Amino acid sequence: MKNLFTIHHKMLAGGLLIAISTLFSCKKLIEIPANPPSQITRAEQFKDSTTTISAVVGVYTYAGGQGFGYNDANFTLSTSLSAHEISPGVKDQAEFYSFTLNQLNSQVVALWQSPFQGMYQINDVLNGITNNANLSPSFVKQITGEMEVTRAFYYFNLVNLFGGVPLVTSINYKATANLPRASSAAVYTQILTDLNDAVKKLPASYSSDGRARPNLYAAQALLAKVHLYQGKWQAAYNEADSIIRSGNYSLNSDLNSVFLDGSNEAIWQLPNSNTFQGTAEAGAFIPNDSSEAPTYIITDSLLNQFEPGDKRLQTWINTVNINGQNLSYPYKYKDKVPTTPATDYMIFRLGEIYLIRAEAAAELNNLGVALADVNTIRARAGLGPITNNTTSQAAVLAAIARERRTELCFEWGNRWFDLIRTGKAGAFLPGYQGYDAMYPLPQAQLILNSTLVQNPGYN
Repeated sequence: MKNLFTIHHKMLAGGLLIAISTLFSCKKLIEIPANPPSQITRAEQFKDSTTTISAVVGVYTYAGGQGFGYNDANFTLSTSLSAHEISPGVKDQAEFYSFTLNQLNSQVVALWQSPFQGMYQINDVLNGITNNANLSPSFVKQITGEMEVTRAFYYFNLVNLFGGVPLVTSINYKATANLPRASSAAVYTQILTDLNDAVKKLPASYSSDGRARPNLYAAQALLAKVHLYQGKWQAAYNEADSIIRSGNYSLNSDLNSVFLDGSNEAIWQLPNSNTFQGTAEAGAFIPNDSSEAPTYIITDSLLNQFEPGDKRLQTWINTVNINGQNLSYPYKYKDKVPTTPATDYMIFRLGEIYLIRAEAAAELNNLGVALADVNTIRARAGLGPITNNTTSQAAVLAAIARERRTELCFEWGNRWFDLIRTGKAGAFLPGYQGYDAMYPLPQAQLILNSTLVQNPGYN
């Protein structure tokens, strides 16, 4: 994995990432000067497969302020606060927990802007490789599939945070600066269009060292999740089942190894490119020393979901005692500084796929398969199986929901999205009102683009 992300580092520094930093300084949705003075020409960037790969690497680079759009822990913090997995730190983040968000919240601005920044890179690559006679058809096919998966991932998160958003599939900033919001249905149509094309293009193998660049199973993992959220149970089951039956992945028996480089549970996992610090999640959650209280404390409502003897409570959650009070904080990412072996940033892993297949099977009333998958996850956590074969469908779905809560906490907003998609947020989250299901659009975007309409409840 290191080869992919180091060979072309100097090329990136002089090319695409500089162009993206120009984007970040602009205020509109997409507003890129035609030829920034520090940007290498497009002809040079995409003149052959080597230079093109340098642009591709930029899409997946996990380093503060550059590359991958979720490299600052903001997504994890915001959704974990909304789901009451953790209690709040600073004021802007406290608004997620108390459901007092407004369109001036700085974290909301980042949640909106960062994915579009990432998608500019993707659309730039797609534009650069399309009808490019310097690149082989097989190379173009591979890169197109990878970019489609990554763009679909950004849009999946955007539509679940904000509802309908502008559909930006070009790099023509004049055409995209004033795009209106597409409907949520249209965004999901774009997601499925990208993913259905990607599964036709991507091989089961990874195209470089490690698992940073999406393969067929990364596309299927996102497809499974999309179908689950849309209530397409058989389709969700089929995609998850294909991944599990492939035999390419296995659950790590040691929970400390799940997020490390080389984890065989990882389906899509980015290496940390920061030289002097670990993942942003570790930096946000782990106190500087044992005498310091955590900035974010795990709520009792989550801690009480873990059964006695659950290894996840022992391994993925850490506790410090401050003035006689035990304070727990997330500890899935343990790398406040770079570690050996390295800790990578997980996007999809097999544990989630088992739980997707379990939920889909339960909704299809195939309770035996659902319980078997839940028990696979429980066994890895050191827990005994749910053995009552006459358990009702409702009871099995409740067991799956609890297992998702303990297995997937602090990962990609799973708990927050689960409460929204199942209509249970009001029952579990004090202060929640229906409109809180969607975050507000940033006020600055509404001013710059008069076609955008604010979500209900925030005017």
